[in-house]
Amino acid sequence: MTKNKNHRSLKTDLGLILRGYRVLYEVCPQNIIWTTVNCIAQQFAPYFTLYLSAEIINQLTTGASLRTLLTLALVTVTGQLLLNVALHLLARKTEETESINFDLNELYMLKVGCRMQYKHLESPDTALLRQKIRNFSNFGGHGLSRLFWCYQELFGAIANIIFSVSLTMSLFRTVSNVRLTGFPAFVNHPLSALVLLALIGLNIAAEMISIYRLYPKHTRLWSSFNLRFSRCLKYSEYNADVTVLGAVGLCIERCRRTLLDYNNECMRESFKISAKLSFIGKTMETITNLVLYLYIGAKAYIGTFGVGNFFLYTGSVDRFLKAVSDFGSSISNFRQNNDYLMEVFRYLDLPDDMYRGTLSVEKREDNKFEIEFRNVSFRYPGSESFALKNVSFKFRIGERLAFVGMNGSGKTTFVKLLCRLYDPTEGHILLKGIDISKYNYDEYIKLFSVVFQDYFTFAFSLGENVSAKQDYDAEKVWSCLNKVGVWDKFSKTERGLETPLGTGYQNDGVEISGGEAQRIALARALYKDAPYIILDEPTAALDPIAEAEVYSKFNEIVENKTAIYISHRLSSCRLADKILVFHDGEIVQQGNHDQLVTDTAGKYYELWNAQAQYYT
Repeated sequence: MTKNKNHRSLKTDLGLILRGYRVLYEVCPQNIIWTTVNCIAQQFAPYFTLYLSAEIINQLTTGASLRTLLTLALVTVTGQLLLNVALHLLARKTEETESINFDLNELYMLKVGCRMQYKHLESPDTALLRQKIRNFSNFGGHGLSRLFWCYQELFGAIANIIFSVSLTMSLFRTVSNVRLTGFPAFVNHPLSALVLLALIGLNIAAEMISIYRLYPKHTRLWSSFNLRFSRCLKYSEYNADVTVLGAVGLCIERCRRTLLDYNNECMRESFKISAKLSFIGKTMETITNLVLYLYIGAKAYIGTFGVGNFFLYTGSVDRFLKAVSDFGSSISNFRQNNDYLMEVFRYLDLPDDMYRGTLSVEKREDNKFEIEFRNVSFRYPGSESFALKNVSFKFRIGERLAFVGMNGSGKTTFVKLLCRLYDPTEGHILLKGIDISKYNYDEYIKLFSVVFQDYFTFAFSLGENVSAKQDYDAEKVWSCLNKVGVWDKFSKTERGLETPLGTGYQNDGVEISGGEAQRIALARALYKDAPYIILDEPTAALDPIAEAEVYSKFNEIVENKTAIYISHRLSSCRLADKILVFHDGEIVQQGNHDQLVTDTAGKYYELWNAQAQYYT
């Protein structure tokens, strides 16, 4: 967090809060609506009882008839019963809508899946920011979720103040048929009401200023320490190296040191500030309370109102002062939470400035989608060197291509540009002679089935893993599994396609090997049935013979589709129609295996000879 957050203006704070509530209302409007109704009902209930009780006492002291008293008692009891039922129903309704954490996580997931450019997804800064938001949301309940809970306290306090002020308006009436002197005369003068209101305003202002000015660096320190502590726990619980190296003791000691630093640097400061806030708040509350009770007592003494109203006003004043305190507490929470809101909005505001065209991609049964790279160069964000340099290549429909080259030579970058995860820095990528940026992005991306080298399987059912959908074509899933060679394993399981993979989601899940996971990822690429199939190192967990078997089967499976294989194992490249050799971001050679291996001065010959001993 930047240093100038210590000096945020009141206008900035209000802007953050208002924006936060706009986001909350967009994400979960039902939660906000029912919470508002519930807060109003909860604050209204005690005032209803207080008002009718005071009225009964007033009627008793003025000699009202029994019928009047019984009517008031019946109204009071019946009203309380109806309010209790209403509060119960509202509580149930509020519980039903309290899915706030899920709704907010859905917001963050949608940001990742639909509204964030791939360059941000790959950025370590974005990953760290998302981890910070997850940490302070899950461990401290800060951010947008805290804003929701603060809303209940704040709106409850405001409703309480409105109701209490409404019932005490008659407190400021004056009597004209009594001759008074001294303090009673001052209390009966309209000026006394202004003095009293000024004192209440001073009380509120003092509490607000103390909260705003004396707020410590506690939250920023807490966020930093929480992130450090979470990392220590993660290292000790999930890292195999920690177990093998016997470094658990090191992680425990680092956790202990982090907690000690937190207590010394953060909690001590927090306690000092809390003491100051408590002293100022309690002092002002005591003074205001004393003056209010003196004022009410004096008003009762001069006969401004009856005995029942004395209890009404004192009860309303008690609730008013508590509401003011709750209001101040809410402001404190808002002030504290705004540091976290700034991080949330920094994440949500990550720009998506990729141009998305509107041209429709023509649907073709023959899969003849011609794509061409024309003088394409690309540089990753923040990098000064080009990952691809002036690359030109035109795909032939139905061709089997193999991309080879050393790490960092540009193979995966080429695929990312092909799938439009990034746009070229220079040059153009064309689909049927038109720049791909002019096409509807969602339609364009459907042209590709990709198995990236960092693929993963979901902890969901087998059918959902292959189809990436809840509702899937079971026959098609089994067909894809059969083509990649794992049909036998899962056809014998009791739950078939409903078999969960792993135990991350269901306890009765099936653990699978790395090779089986890769075959399932390949089946997923087949299920999508796109015109272009791209395999980016998807068979690293397989031995060379098994890898060659998978690729040979894929040549049978892909039919008229265009297939691209990226592999460091050159033995599998012999199955390709054409091999593209990448080096330092350029395509330095093209041809089939027999052609390239005879060029003893070429890069392919060098790579092949380095691995040839393993294929002899």
